[in-house]
Amino acid sequence: MRYALTPALLHTGTATLPEHAMLIKDQRIEAVLPATELPADVPRINAHGLHVAPGLIDLQVYGGGGVLFSTHPTVATLARMQDVFRAQGTTHFVATMPTNSPALTRAALDAAQAFREQQPDSGLLGVHLEGPYINPEKKGAHRSEFIKQPNVAELREWLAAGQGVLRMMTLAPEMATPEAVALLQAAGVVLSAGHSNATYAQGRAAFEQGFAAATHLFNAMSALTGREPGLVGAVYDAAAAQASIIADGIHCDFASVRISHKLLRERLFLITDAVEESPEGAYQFRRAADRFVDAGGTLAGSALTMLEAVRNCVQHVGLPLDEGLRMATLYPARVLGLAQQLGRLAPGYEASLCLFDDAWHVQGTVFRGEVQWH
Repeated sequence: MRYALTPALLHTGTATLPEHAMLIKDQRIEAVLPATELPADVPRINAHGLHVAPGLIDLQVYGGGGVLFSTHPTVATLARMQDVFRAQGTTHFVATMPTNSPALTRAALDAAQAFREQQPDSGLLGVHLEGPYINPEKKGAHRSEFIKQPNVAELREWLAAGQGVLRMMTLAPEMATPEAVALLQAAGVVLSAGHSNATYAQGRAAFEQGFAAATHLFNAMSALTGREPGLVGAVYDAAAAQASIIADGIHCDFASVRISHKLLRERLFLITDAVEESPEGAYQFRRAADRFVDAGGTLAGSALTMLEAVRNCVQHVGLPLDEGLRMATLYPARVLGLAQQLGRLAPGYEASLCLFDDAWHVQGTVFRGEVQWH
């Protein structure tokens, strides 16, 4: 299948191109060119002059559309999440499991493996385990009864549950053991420092020894102070450290996002950390206006979509639209080593796209060449 998507305002990841077109062949982008240069014999799909960006990528999301993965880690939950996220412009996601029981953690990995076997071309990039090897002093809304010390035998079991399913793991650097770090690195798991009370020295050592990222900057981590820079200071100072951030104005002030972007630039990427209401299980959440809280009233997750996070970066942080989009596309793709496939509009890249209007409404998505209007 070969067609042209035009006319559109393309956000390619390197430039903004008005009145342009994309040639799409099968699941890939064949060419990006001015609409006036399209071959006459190519079928056209009207893009209505919409903004067209690479499909958004969320590396930390718990649920949506009435389902919560941490409570019901099933194939049906993942299918529902995928449908909901695509309608929001998020074409790829990593389903996240918080610190939980061994049985539910294993069920999450098994469900992801089964889902990918059933849908080899799905947008599920894998599972992010946020815990259980975290610091109880920085547990946030995580359940303390499930927090534990790293267990190499347990890690081997999880890694064997599905080849490549475990893509990211958040753990506290001060709790990690060299054996656990080495095992996860060898398996290609992205290590992210979070829920941590690490000193600056411990944080820097972690980034030098293989931790690639930090989880929801500022939240549930040791702060930067004058006498002890903490994990936040280590993130700022380590040239290779990447960091996710929740740009909802609640988990951290928009000024903190702006300051962090000045320091981190391309190392700062967006996540939603979105959850869903749930009256059952270990993690019971209720919506409180523009956020979610647990049964005790502790801030537990956002109500964001990825495009809303981009909008906030433009309207409240003051970033250019193209940079806000890169924080939701190219930069998270880099974290998972997928920047040669996802995150740009360029020949050879996957034809997964987000189409939205000036009012920030998602009007359509393209997933691997297939157009879906909302």
